[in-house]
Amino acid sequence: MFRLSWVVEAKWVGSVCGIAGWLAFGRDLAGEQVAVEQMTATLRRRGPDGMGVWVGDHAVLGHHRLAVVDIPGGRQPMVAETASGPVVLVYSGEIYNYGELREELTGLGHRFKTASDTEVVLLGYLQWGDRVAERLNGMYAFAVWDSRTGKLVLIRDRLGVKPLFYYPTPDGLLFGSEAKAILAHPLAAPVVDLHGLRTLVAYTKAVGGCVWLGMRELAPGHVLTTDRGGLRERRYWRLRATEHAEDLRDTTSTVRGLLEDVVRRQLVCDVPLGVLLSGGLDSSVLTALAAVDGPVATFSVDFAGRTQTFASDAERPTADGPFVRDMIAHVGSEHVEVLLDHAAVAALETRRKAVRAYDLPPGFGDRDRSMYLLFSALKERVTVALSGESADELFGGYAWAHDPAVRQAPMFPWITAHESTYGLPDGFWAPGLRDSLALPSFLADTYATYLAEVEHPASDDSLQRRLRELAHLQLTSHLRVLLDRKDRLSMAAGLEVRVPYCDHRLVEYAYNAPWPMHTFGGREKSLLRAATADLLPASIRGRVKSAYPSVQGHEYNVLLQHQAKELAGDAAHPVFDLVSRRWLTEAAQYDTERLHVRDRHAVDWVLNLAVWFELYHPVLKLG
Repeated sequence: MFRLSWVVEAKWVGSVCGIAGWLAFGRDLAGEQVAVEQMTATLRRRGPDGMGVWVGDHAVLGHHRLAVVDIPGGRQPMVAETASGPVVLVYSGEIYNYGELREELTGLGHRFKTASDTEVVLLGYLQWGDRVAERLNGMYAFAVWDSRTGKLVLIRDRLGVKPLFYYPTPDGLLFGSEAKAILAHPLAAPVVDLHGLRTLVAYTKAVGGCVWLGMRELAPGHVLTTDRGGLRERRYWRLRATEHAEDLRDTTSTVRGLLEDVVRRQLVCDVPLGVLLSGGLDSSVLTALAAVDGPVATFSVDFAGRTQTFASDAERPTADGPFVRDMIAHVGSEHVEVLLDHAAVAALETRRKAVRAYDLPPGFGDRDRSMYLLFSALKERVTVALSGESADELFGGYAWAHDPAVRQAPMFPWITAHESTYGLPDGFWAPGLRDSLALPSFLADTYATYLAEVEHPASDDSLQRRLRELAHLQLTSHLRVLLDRKDRLSMAAGLEVRVPYCDHRLVEYAYNAPWPMHTFGGREKSLLRAATADLLPASIRGRVKSAYPSVQGHEYNVLLQHQAKELAGDAAHPVFDLVSRRWLTEAAQYDTERLHVRDRHAVDWVLNLAVWFELYHPVLKLG
């Protein structure tokens, strides 16, 4: 059998859950603990509750922990001492079916010493090898060093909720939850080439690779195994197309049952938990289900004075406040409204924190920074929060899914729909760079690659085929961008965010429900509305989708353009290797009262880009 042990934890000051490590078959790593400690230390905000490093001859594994389940028992790295050598696990995430797996493993003769899901993953690996991935329900990214066979195994969850990067080296690889962990190692250089730059601005996930040259992101639903023979990747999950046999009534019932089970599982933790409530359908459903067994803590975000001055637009037809209040009254939640002001969102320090969270210049404008501030406020009260990502992708919530012109365009629908609003303006790039980037062909190739993944059952007619393609694109590309944003910004604040709509059982089922079920009665998201109608007040049952709030008003534009003027005055700044200084100078002079949202978005991104250069010193290879 085996003996379970943990690496002694180091005490430190920091804040959430991250893993890092180094595999090298060409050298003895017994004396290389410091290098991995430095990698792991970059992830301290992901794991404020403990740090540990395990050192072997050819592998060193590090972990920073956010304790959520079994506070004393889930310490890592966790080691199973077998007769043939140690098996070591570093793990990030949550397994929601760990109770059933624990029972099954106990029946197979395994004996547990903790109540943690970490031990379930480790003993599951000992029982099933990397096929343990197919048995897990949850959000996870983990690494196993199996000294018995001399291999390192990296596994990532099906939808890509938890991140995992790796960097091949001549005799092994480096890995980490975030790029910053890998870049902290002397073998990894912060180089960005044209492909990386295209990836940075494409608003989709490039197939293979990432922004940093030589680094790769392990794709969702994949296993990577590395031994002396090299690297081998295996896909253990994909979004399959199946015939849907149930009628509307039974489909509605199944969706309701899945939602109830998913939320029940994701409420399990040993720390304070809350729900992010916007007053929209998705978050209100989670709030209602979470409140079934008693009061729940809810949190919303808004800008000071915005309710009185709210101006509707295509993305935000209604203000959140009145609907949030309706839901609070309906379930009796203990609610906190986080009010932000323009100065806090525009502040340089907030921008630095958002860029450091991403390891890249984020592209959602003020929303990245307001989301970071929201999560920081939540962390003062809870450690875990539920959020509604994936509901729009699953149930047809985006306007572009209902726009015939956008649906038929041979491009990612969110790019087609928002090009005039968020696309970079003419004259933005430094001279000559736009032609070198060749973004249209890059996007077309990326789109074609994603589209080739879509399966079609024989029953799909031409409309259903196209709508299935759009749903697949949203779930495999668009959703990953949103999950990245949620993970990086929440983890930077020391907060774990769970995403119930990303449960793979619900995803598989809703994805295969025919489009007429998602739109019956002439409404978007009809299936979700019908499945949860009894849980919600009438105002929310009928509410049209409204996007995450964005800063409105002249004051923010003034602050933004003041920062842009300062940057434009620094002619030697490396940001102008990418961006036209002339364009930025002119944009900083635009009328702040009528600053087009596209120009404001572009100015915001340039300021993020400048901070990125200052923090990461990327080396550009654009020739």
